[in-house]
Amino acid sequence: MLSSVVLGVLLSLIILLTVGGNVLVCLAVCASRRLRCLTNCFIVSLAATDLLLGLLVLPFSALLQLSDDWPLGPVFCNFYISMDVMLCTASILTLLVISVDRYLAVTMPLRYASLVLPWRVAVAMASVWTVSLAVSFLPIQMGWNTVNGTVQNQGPGHPERKCHFELNRPYVLTDSLLTFYIPLLAMCWTYFRILLIARTQAKRIIRTRPTCIASYNCRNRSSTTTTSVPSVSAMTLREHKATVTLAALIGAFIVCWLPYFILFTVLGLKEHPDPSSVPEYSIVLWLGYTNSALNPILYGALNKDFRSAYTRLLRCRCPSYSDCGCRPSPKLPAAREEFTEMALLCEHVPSTCTAGQVNQTIRLQQNKQQESQSPIHK
Repeated sequence: MLSSVVLGVLLSLIILLTVGGNVLVCLAVCASRRLRCLTNCFIVSLAATDLLLGLLVLPFSALLQLSDDWPLGPVFCNFYISMDVMLCTASILTLLVISVDRYLAVTMPLRYASLVLPWRVAVAMASVWTVSLAVSFLPIQMGWNTVNGTVQNQGPGHPERKCHFELNRPYVLTDSLLTFYIPLLAMCWTYFRILLIARTQAKRIIRTRPTCIASYNCRNRSSTTTTSVPSVSAMTLREHKATVTLAALIGAFIVCWLPYFILFTVLGLKEHPDPSSVPEYSIVLWLGYTNSALNPILYGALNKDFRSAYTRLLRCRCPSYSDCGCRPSPKLPAAREEFTEMALLCEHVPSTCTAGQVNQTIRLQQNKQQESQSPIHK
């Protein structure tokens, strides 16, 4: 009895975190004009998908988990399972689209605005939902996922008040390859390339930075060391932060979904008649659901603009729109570093803030700093 109460509290917490977190993401984008950009369309789509999962799927999954009873009939059972497969697939594929978007932003920053256009974003989202529908409603409603070719949970021989997901080899191989294994390999490759590029950019910035501010200050070597070491340390810390962030993104995805799809593939190849009867199946399934609760944290809270929007919403403050457009250029040497971090961490980079403008701002700040430190101006 106590274990059932603890399990019920745990499942309820996962559902509340999934619904509340993804509602917060959607509200943050609606309330902050800084967050209304094409890149964040993918974030909102991911949040909407996970929100629907928390509202339309997780409560019924918790009902099955706690009572092992299905009082809603076979038709709604198949609809529930189809929604489960479709929304989980859409969530995973949206993560893949986000990784590709970040890859383009980091590898081609000057061409990014011309590549990621509204119609291409719409095509990407339409493709995600087309594939999700193709591997969920169509095969389940047509009986293509069962061993004998009949629609699951229906027929005279089916036990009453039972709802289970039947599997056969062709369906399991097709579904797992299209919705997990291939996206997983693509995400690992894109994030690995992003990390390599981030390291290369950081080393290039360190090499090209002057060892001292001006030539007439180079006589005092102690002052040169004082000005250069902090900037190198700041760049090292920022590179480490980007590395940890990207590792957290791909790591959470793998930890949450890899156990489920391994067991899903094994049971499908064996054509197990009722995977839900396997004790480990429920554990790995809810571990995969947990990824939808973590997404608002990983793709929202790690973003400075999202954190600010979260703070305003949770404090019930009206959003300030005075920060629209390009951010004021930060003090040297953080401008170029912040531009790199915005691209890596999916920060809002307005289309007017190109790399050339950032470099130009840095050069102007360098000149002003040199003039202010010149003996003539003292």
